[in-house]
Amino acid sequence: MTTETLTATTPAERAAAQLSVGPYAVRPPVVLAPMAGITNAPFRTLCREFAGGKGLFVSEMITTRALVERNEKTMQLIRFDPGETPRSIQLYGVDPATVGRAVRMIVDEDLADHIDLNFGCPVPKVTRKGGGSALPYKRPLLRAILHEAVSNAGALPVTMKMRKGIDADHLTSLDAGRIAVDEGITAIALHGRTAAEHYGGTADWDAIARLKEHVPEIPVLGNGDIWSAEDALRMVRETGCDGVVVGRGCLGRPWLFADLVAAFEGTGEMTRPALRQVAAVMHRHAQLLGEWLGDETRGVIDFRKHVAWYLKGFAVGSELRRQLAVTSSLAQLDELLAGLDLDQPWPAGADGPRGRTSGNNRVVLPDGWLKDPYDCAGIDAGAELDTSGG
Repeated sequence: MTTETLTATTPAERAAAQLSVGPYAVRPPVVLAPMAGITNAPFRTLCREFAGGKGLFVSEMITTRALVERNEKTMQLIRFDPGETPRSIQLYGVDPATVGRAVRMIVDEDLADHIDLNFGCPVPKVTRKGGGSALPYKRPLLRAILHEAVSNAGALPVTMKMRKGIDADHLTSLDAGRIAVDEGITAIALHGRTAAEHYGGTADWDAIARLKEHVPEIPVLGNGDIWSAEDALRMVRETGCDGVVVGRGCLGRPWLFADLVAAFEGTGEMTRPALRQVAAVMHRHAQLLGEWLGDETRGVIDFRKHVAWYLKGFAVGSELRRQLAVTSSLAQLDELLAGLDLDQPWPAGADGPRGRTSGNNRVVLPDGWLKDPYDCAGIDAGAELDTSGG
């Protein structure tokens, strides 16, 4: 394993290291972005271990309706490892009353220590219900949801994650930021893309800077195109944001959080694992999934989606990649990994983009959604999703 030096050097970079979310110090100012089907307890455990327990690690999306109805899958997704502190849940909902009930349930049953609200998801199954990145366009609805969440949260901090808007003609982040401040939101994370851009093109970091200027009262965290610790420091330096939210950059690379800690704390050691170390992490990830699901086969099958991300840039034949993508036991996974050239060093360029890169998508919205940003008629509990996660 090799290392290289990178440290926070500017006042903005060092100031960001003082981020707090409610009573919780987030040192360094790094948050794992909620990702459906990815940021379950096993993956959070890996990222947290590499970070030495530092930072904030948020669950995958939990649907408020499914939570209050105690959906079996949802109750599985809100299980935290005993070592997770604070316990962070991301909630999705479009009905203020249901959101309020879900938050009250979290408080009353001590299910989490921090609540994040999802207003950033661009996928059709969410936006067609008026949720995720579609919702902030309806300003009164956004205000009502934030009010219900904060008023029911008691001492728990409530944050929100959002995008720039629906598309270039329907930008919402500045209005949404002001509403968030008015309603007592503790911090805001902004992904520098619209829903229409999905994950394509280049994230607009200037939008993050504009939001920070617009709502100086609370922390603003930047999200989008953070592929390395250097990217994180550069985002803070260029936007003045108070911290960063890392999503696709850590896919198949949970040790990115070790790099982020090193960069913000000034120790400067960047992780460059050889394939042998990567293979060991792959085994542990699959094993943790099996333990969490209570079934080794289910765990290894769930792990399959991660294989290509872990092996990005390494010389691995197509047939071996195919076999790794259809494994169903830890023994089979280990046998295939042992057949790799495990002495390969970390590949040049492997720190770059990974995960979804599609863009320029038509945003699927409820009929007439864009006619009037203040008309919220017809949006009620019937628009809630009934399942959580992916």
